[in-house]
Amino acid sequence: MDDRRMVKISKYLAKHLRHRPDRIGLTLTADGWADVDELLVAARRHGFPITRAELEQVVAANDKRRYAYDGRRIRASQGHSVPVDLGLASAAPPPVLFHGTVAPALDAIMSEGLLPMGRHAVHLSADRATAERVGARRGAPVVLAVAAAEMAADGHEFHLSENGVWLVGHVPVRYLTRQSARTSATVSGQDSGLGSPSGTGPSCGPNR
Repeated sequence: MDDRRMVKISKYLAKHLRHRPDRIGLTLTADGWADVDELLVAARRHGFPITRAELEQVVAANDKRRYAYDGRRIRASQGHSVPVDLGLASAAPPPVLFHGTVAPALDAIMSEGLLPMGRHAVHLSADRATAERVGARRGAPVVLAVAAAEMAADGHEFHLSENGVWLVGHVPVRYLTRQSARTSATVSGQDSGLGSPSGTGPSCGPNR
């Protein structure tokens, strides 16, 4: 299977396992699982036939582990807009997490904080490089550092998805620091003061 076919199938799965299962008559369980046989029949019936071998190849090749698959069922690891409960336990985040975005979104973010925007939770990355790649999907990336441990200490609940994405309901502005996408410096050129993702660097609260 060539790369274009892989991408098309992955996008098709994401759309119907996260957002629009009803569009193809697919039913998800309360925790987001779909029966694979039913999914393949539904896809074929709606003009996008997928073989089981293709589905398994897409799942296995996805380096972000977007899908959980047990041979009989499949579900998206996170990113749903339809109501599901993934059953993720609360988890203690590292001192700093990261979020990738683009410059046109910054005014709203620095006014309202990070919001789920139609999803169940805000998605955060454990490292700056991943956040930069996420932001680059929409243009020149800008990375925001999130004072995650401080948020948790203040009562915000974090969850960790099966594929390593950190989830939280909302990130208020006071926990955010704008950073350059390529260095640890903030946009203004000052040290962010948030330290490294591993927590080994200097640590203090985000810019207020």
